[in-house]
Amino acid sequence: MATPDAAIIIPHYNDPERLARCLQALQRNDLSGVDILVVDNNSPQPLTAEQARFPEVRFVVETEKGAAAARNRGVAETKAPLLFFIDADCVAADDWVAKAHEAAPTADLIGGRVDVFDETPPPRSGAEAFEAVFAFNFQNYIEVQGFTGSGNLVTTRKVFEDVGGFRGGVSEDLDWSTRAVSKGYKLIYREDLVVSHPSRSDWAALRHKWLRLTQELFGVNGNTPRDRVKWALRAFAMPVSAIVHAPKVLGSEKLNGPVEKLRGLGTLFRLRFQRMIWMLQQAAGQEI
Repeated sequence: MATPDAAIIIPHYNDPERLARCLQALQRNDLSGVDILVVDNNSPQPLTAEQARFPEVRFVVETEKGAAAARNRGVAETKAPLLFFIDADCVAADDWVAKAHEAAPTADLIGGRVDVFDETPPPRSGAEAFEAVFAFNFQNYIEVQGFTGSGNLVTTRKVFEDVGGFRGGVSEDLDWSTRAVSKGYKLIYREDLVVSHPSRSDWAALRHKWLRLTQELFGVNGNTPRDRVKWALRAFAMPVSAIVHAPKVLGSEKLNGPVEKLRGLGTLFRLRFQRMIWMLQQAAGQEI
């Protein structure tokens, strides 16, 4: 077979319904010269039905756990010079592939917009309201903080091989894109490169997300005594940040009515206090 122009790499673990939705959305794109790889992290639920439904997609099993290992395996399985990363629970816009091709020559790493949608009927829960206001601000990540996520990422094989693969056990998006930028590679944001991601529907799902992120961010922070002191100081800033961000929730046009705004506000304070507790435990050398 001829070498494809680009490869779409999708890490997956035990979420076949959302994966099918992701693949359906990609089928609405122009996929000429594009290799689609689903890298499954050895899910207990087999993807037999999805393989039959999407015969043009290549399905690969990676037994090493974690999205980092899955993405690395996907890159190894294709020779395509362009690499497009999307997550299995994301929904690509109908022109996502075309926009990825268009953006690829403009920079070494391109991150796009990630919109949030709800999978449950209104009104929003506190978790959904919080995510509607705060989740996936990729423009801020890229243009202010200097990193991007890998759920909507365009890069090249040349860049990937020079930077090295994603690393598990840390905030892999932050780690990989920071390494790339430190090597002098150009990172930009593209508003027209769009995917959508479902909001976390309840406190348990939101808590799980931020527990994982807090663990990963501590891995990037460092573990020396000085690093721990800095982490503790960041922990004490969490409640203050809730007060600072409260007007953003109350004034958000994304939230409908006082019920959603009050639920979002309550979740904001609950989450920031929870993160403070986790971070202080980490600073003290405890597992969370």
